Amino acid sequence: MPFYPEELIEEVRSRNDIVAVIGARVKLTRKGANYFGCCPFHSEKTPSFSVSPSKQMYYCFGCGAGGNVVTFLMNYENYNFTEAMEHLASRVGITLPKREMTSQEKERESLRSRLLQLNGEAAKFYFYQLRGEAGREGLAYLSRRGLSRETLQKFGLGFAPNSYDALYRYLKEKGFSDEELKVGGLARFKEQSGAHDYFRNRVMFPIMDRNSRVIGFGGRVMEPIEPKYLNSPETPLFDKGGNLYALHLARATRRPYLLLCEGYMDVISVHQAGIDAAVASLGTALTGGHALLLKRYTDQVILCYDSDAAGIKAAMRAIPILREAGLGIRVLDLKPYKDPDEFIVHEGTEAFEKRIEDALNFFLYQSDVWKSGYNLQNPAERTAYYKKLAEELVTFEDPLERDNYLSAVCERQEISRERMEGLVGRIGNGRISSERPESVDLSEEALSLRARPERDEGLLTASQVLLNWAATGPASPEKLRETIREEDFPLQLYREIFRYILQEKGQREVLLPATVLNRYLESEEDSKLAAAIFSRSFSESASPAQKSRVLSESLQRLRKAYLQKELQTAGDAKSMQALITEMSRIRSVTIGENLV
Repeated sequence: MPFYPEELIEEVRSRNDIVAVIGARVKLTRKGANYFGCCPFHSEKTPSFSVSPSKQMYYCFGCGAGGNVVTFLMNYENYNFTEAMEHLASRVGITLPKREMTSQEKERESLRSRLLQLNGEAAKFYFYQLRGEAGREGLAYLSRRGLSRETLQKFGLGFAPNSYDALYRYLKEKGFSDEELKVGGLARFKEQSGAHDYFRNRVMFPIMDRNSRVIGFGGRVMEPIEPKYLNSPETPLFDKGGNLYALHLARATRRPYLLLCEGYMDVISVHQAGIDAAVASLGTALTGGHALLLKRYTDQVILCYDSDAAGIKAAMRAIPILREAGLGIRVLDLKPYKDPDEFIVHEGTEAFEKRIEDALNFFLYQSDVWKSGYNLQNPAERTAYYKKLAEELVTFEDPLERDNYLSAVCERQEISRERMEGLVGRIGNGRISSERPESVDLSEEALSLRARPERDEGLLTASQVLLNWAATGPASPEKLRETIREEDFPLQLYREIFRYILQEKGQREVLLPATVLNRYLESEEDSKLAAAIFSRSFSESASPAQKSRVLSESLQRLRKAYLQKELQTAGDAKSMQALITEMSRIRSVTIGENLV
């Protein structure tokens, strides 16, 4: 839990009206007791994002995003918890206490602060070198690439002179130690020759974090030597797998996508063309960390890799990584040009925007790439290609999604839909058979006992209905304990929330949903699951009898799932009989009208 006391978190939250905070960032329209708008966390045209003044929480019925005012700022502004608290506290004039750091934390924070200063000074040095005599060749190169002075300024481009230790001497004069220069990745040290600069005779691209602070560099060499591009080594500030070039600019885009490019110059050219949504990985192949970072800012990624063999290979490698992160993916066709920079130079921004509009769905792109590896005039290879498509279609778990992709790929590749559907069915059935153990009992009873209740959406809904009633209904903690058992809930998170509700209802007259959500500020997934509880309220017209029936059925469903799970692990006949007897009495487990 964050180091601020619960009472202080609640005070900061309660003094910041959620409608005002969200309304300053999202257009909201009042409908009845709540406000609605288009969700800022996923792309939609019909508003499904609800903000409740009475509950002081938000919930999206489209993507499930939910929480209180603190979690909203954390997700919308990409603040960490402390930053969100500081923003909200400042907004209402509350002074937050400063936590006393441990000696290790102080040392680590001091080093990070010094490295940020170090990189800032290095960026200034490179910036002015580019505009002086030493940077003449670098400036000429950038001018040939069509970059304007405004673009050079915007991206802070610079030049590392062709000197053994020019930066080292400059930084030493600024008071930085050899150890700081070494840890910061700006100097190397050899016993015989002493210190020398890590970057020499290169156009320099400062790499910034989301707060526009320089955390590392990329350098493009002027001589025909390898590597053509050199990046800062990993440092306490610079993590290649956890940062993206130009994300500090692209994160503010209003476009519904981010363009993922291969290199620095591609990104800069796209931005100069007026498209502020381009980013690139930092001299390394795309990783799962990059994909999750992208997911924090968008639901749609358009791959804008080079059109040569290496670019195609990189795109094919990136697609499954982006899919795993839950991102929508399209691929930009740059042909006949090699990269976005070349395309924009020859065709202009308008044509590039049109290519973005026409970007191909990732699976159709994959189907084209796979097709190029087969000789379709050969019946055996044509059959192999169709099997490849079918095997990939089987990986789409949702039947509707799979069917849509099947139709689209058959139309694009001019394949009989009926035949492909049959092939997908046969391969899918074969995969299920091969994954099924030979000695499994497939009776209906056995399958029901092997069900995973914690993954059953119906059980989640039943849990949410009961917890919402427990938190906001009139039943006392004593009555709740008599009616519901903690183990009835399949998720550990929901058991914790039930315990918290019992504890707090004995101390407060009103338990606001937003107060419960304070406990789940550090986990986006937990915050979603907790917020979903309070989206399950009864309509105002529901009668006590209707409420009682829904609550009773929810409790019976949870109790039955719990007993089924216990039966799986029962160690003896006596225990099994006791559980079976309890199962037979489930219909008598009810929540009376007097409690609702």
